[in-house]
Amino acid sequence: MDQAEQLRMLVKQQERKMPTARVITVTSGKGGVGKTSIAVNLAIQIQRMGKRVIVLDADFGLANIEVMLGIRPQYNLADLMFRGKSLSEIITKGPEDIGFISGGSGIQELARMTKEQVMYLTQKLVELDSMADVIIVDTGAGIADNVLEFVTASSEVLLVATPEPTSITDAYALLKALNKRAGFKRENTSIKMISNRVNSEAEGRNLYEKMSIVVDKFLNIQPEFLGMIPQDDLISKAVMIQKPITVAYPNSAAAKALMAIAAKLYDGTEQDVKKGITGLFSDMIRTKFRKARNKKEGER
Repeated sequence: MDQAEQLRMLVKQQERKMPTARVITVTSGKGGVGKTSIAVNLAIQIQRMGKRVIVLDADFGLANIEVMLGIRPQYNLADLMFRGKSLSEIITKGPEDIGFISGGSGIQELARMTKEQVMYLTQKLVELDSMADVIIVDTGAGIADNVLEFVTASSEVLLVATPEPTSITDAYALLKALNKRAGFKRENTSIKMISNRVNSEAEGRNLYEKMSIVVDKFLNIQPEFLGMIPQDDLISKAVMIQKPITVAYPNSAAAKALMAIAAKLYDGTEQDVKKGITGLFSDMIRTKFRKARNKKEGER
């Protein structure tokens, strides 16, 4: 039995013991489209709805969430994986009592983990699943491997795009790369698009329809339209004072739009996706093991 198979069995055993969180992965084809702001503000809105929310900052090296909140965490995911820190030690409290975890270089180091480290991490992630109702993963932007690994393993993805031509083409490029990715199962993946920085609901929906037509024709993926967030100067002001707009300006147009999107995610008509953070990471680890094994076999 190889390490990937052992991991699969361990995850199944752990999942029978503990509840799993709903994992929502927020991504974009290019940087600068407001992805991190949306991830943090949705976390706050969902927390206000009575859910326990933790944000995982998987945008390695940039620490956008830390900058946005003006909070510097003492430890990150790599400290949990390799330096013996506990799960509670790496969770930093943010506004409205949301939690967030800095990814550090932890994800990039998954491939070199020992069997014991994999089992330890899996057990800790099961604990994380029980500590939150919702885990929001804020990925990096673009089609780098560490972004696609998260999106491929996710069962629920929010894709952020703006009316900029480069944002639209890059969002399409991300979906195209995802469609070709080994391990991606479109039938098990819900992709919802958010149109950001638009002038009206009509412009937001038009942006989605343009993307949807091309994606459906060439990629056979059917993203849904989750909603739009209007262009709002108060977002820039909130960023400058290092506060989420839903906290700094809760009555702003952008904050109300984010509230509507959060409500749509929990409108009562859609069954929550409960793959859990354990399932997401186990899929990522298995893929890394498989790649490493294939690479070794190719070098023989």
